[in-house]
Amino acid sequence: MSIVVRRLRALPSVQLTFAVALLVLGFLIAAQIAAEGPRIRYSTEERSPLIETTLGLQSQQEALKSDILSVRQRIGVLEAQGPGSADSLRRLYAQLEEARIAAGLIALTGPGLAFQLEDGGQGGANLDGLVTAHDVRVLVQELWLAGADGIAVNGERLVGSTAVIDIGGSMLVNSAYVAPPYTVTAIGPADLYARLRSSVAFVEFVQGRLERSGIRLSVAEPDSVDLPAFAGTVGLRFAEPAP
Repeated sequence: MSIVVRRLRALPSVQLTFAVALLVLGFLIAAQIAAEGPRIRYSTEERSPLIETTLGLQSQQEALKSDILSVRQRIGVLEAQGPGSADSLRRLYAQLEEARIAAGLIALTGPGLAFQLEDGGQGGANLDGLVTAHDVRVLVQELWLAGADGIAVNGERLVGSTAVIDIGGSMLVNSAYVAPPYTVTAIGPADLYARLRSSVAFVEFVQGRLERSGIRLSVAEPDSVDLPAFAGTVGLRFAEPAP
């Protein structure tokens, strides 16, 4: 022990101070490392799920990019098919036009028929002589069966969702109130009226209902009939493909 003391006394004071300072600094560094160890491990544990999520999103993004490139390639192949693709596009537009016409979404002009239904001469004294929504619906149904391409009642285009309902002394067609006399216009083939007159149901309707009650029915075959497009809201809820 005396030898160590003598050696320490033999050292200059500067060296002794420097050695003590290094010793203290070493303890401080060791203490700091020991304190930061758990915090570093905790940060790593927190980042691991985030890194995994990021890698998963990157993988999904790469898959979506691959799908986009594949679709673009298929589009390019279809566009490069030449004149055949143009013919297919024209057929598609023609089918779309037919569907719009059938849905009443396009105004039509062409040869057709015009009917007018008027109350019987006795007016309100004979309720049976008043034109009803049922009378209009029967005429419309017979026109459809005869091959009409489009029908309108007092300027209201009829579509698959149209309702013709009695409202007091008038009728509700689509969402519009129409008053008598009621004009039913139709566009169809050139022999539309001949087809209509050959219908047994139409003949019975005219003779059994209109003539018996005194309701007047007049018909004209103008060179041109104008049918407006359906102006209501198309709210399709159920549908199935046409055979």
